[in-house]
Amino acid sequence: MSSAEHSVYIKNGKVVNDDEEFMADVLIENGIIKFVGAAADIKVPEGVRTIDAAGQLVMPGGIDPHTHMELPCMDTVTIDDFYGGTRAAVAGGTTMIIDFALPDKYESMLVAYDKWRSRADPKVCCDYGLHMGITWWSEQVSAELGVLCKERGVNSFKSYMAYKGVYQLNDTELLDSFERIRSLHALAMVHAENGDIIAKNEKRLLAQGITGPEGHELSRQEEVEAEAVHRACILAHQVDCPLYVVHVMSKSAGIEIARARQRYQGKYIIGETLAAGLGTDGTHYHCNHFAHAAGHVMSPPLRPDTTTPEFLMKLLANNDLSLTGSDNCTYTTKQKELGLGNFTKIPNGINGVEDRLSVVWEKGVHSGLIDPCRFVSITSTTAAKIFNIYPQKGRIAVGSDADIVVWDPEATRTISKHTHHHACDFNIFEGMVVHGVPKYVLVRGRICVDNGTLNVEKGYGRFVPTPVRSAFIYDRIETSTSQ
Repeated sequence: MSSAEHSVYIKNGKVVNDDEEFMADVLIENGIIKFVGAAADIKVPEGVRTIDAAGQLVMPGGIDPHTHMELPCMDTVTIDDFYGGTRAAVAGGTTMIIDFALPDKYESMLVAYDKWRSRADPKVCCDYGLHMGITWWSEQVSAELGVLCKERGVNSFKSYMAYKGVYQLNDTELLDSFERIRSLHALAMVHAENGDIIAKNEKRLLAQGITGPEGHELSRQEEVEAEAVHRACILAHQVDCPLYVVHVMSKSAGIEIARARQRYQGKYIIGETLAAGLGTDGTHYHCNHFAHAAGHVMSPPLRPDTTTPEFLMKLLANNDLSLTGSDNCTYTTKQKELGLGNFTKIPNGINGVEDRLSVVWEKGVHSGLIDPCRFVSITSTTAAKIFNIYPQKGRIAVGSDADIVVWDPEATRTISKHTHHHACDFNIFEGMVVHGVPKYVLVRGRICVDNGTLNVEKGYGRFVPTPVRSAFIYDRIETSTSQ
């Protein structure tokens, strides 16, 4: 059908993709982009909903490659479920998330996958994909990786070098898992912190009477992250496996990513940083107000060096880091109080899925460090390419899904827990004034933010399979290894 009721016409806007900006009108029919070009070259159906984007940017909707909705963790569950979390995402201009399905230790990955699908499918307001966590290693896990790649639409698998005794894999297990992932033409992901050091530091700090949120950062300092990043890159290279390092949070870790990308000529290593790392810092851990300090607890932690956010943004500008996520993993103040008297019991996680685009625009584009094309790359297109869903996602082009944000670059808003759409009662960006506001957000052609008014539909989102052998990753690896 191509009737007007199923169509949207966006006129007078500037289209911004990762590689170019140009003036063009956009026609959408049945959730797909049907036309991009000059108004004189198109016949617009009568009665079509028209959006006048004069003075605004028409960009691919954000793709957040790192979220934790409805995640059971540390005797509680994240407060943003798949409905509330994706609702917040859409409000901020993000039209797809990729969440992490994490099996319990010794649980089947296929069982965990089914759990996450059953949680998400009835609730999501936007499209979503899944990464799988590798929380233990065995022949069974190795076999299930193949099933997930071939039958379940998963091409990315995250291992942990931290959380000793819970999720942490040793180097031999990491090597074996990376080798198996490489054989499947999939992508290895890693949480890079030295879990053995952290476990020892936690015991020492608690014995010294350091029990508050400041102990969290003290137990896992920059070098603890940087060492694990360095080791993970070397392990992956030994078995020719592409590696995606999630949530790079420090200068030292960022430098290790940059060095590895130079060492391997950009062929193996991908670095992700977070809106939180760009928008705030770890000085908050030393606040005497527990709720405020604990509200910032995440792993790896925010860093007390206040020059870190700009440093990370410059790494993004230089393509030493490749993209941004949110690591949205929200808890209420009451949930965070599980760690009163023992910082190791504070649930790890912060917000970000709603505010990521605005924070990146403010700290990147508005500050002059990146241009709008790079903004689109690090918030949408690169994720689409890495996870092999481009150009279905991540581009304004004929045939692509109509996941679109009409962005007002000059409008401002003040971020606050009082106005955000999360279920949590805390926002780590509280009081930040940001330039760049989504005026309209379309999820597969459905107008979900209409001139600033949010109107989503529970269950409208769909699961998007991520096929193996992303050309963006494997063309470069296999060209180099064949020479």
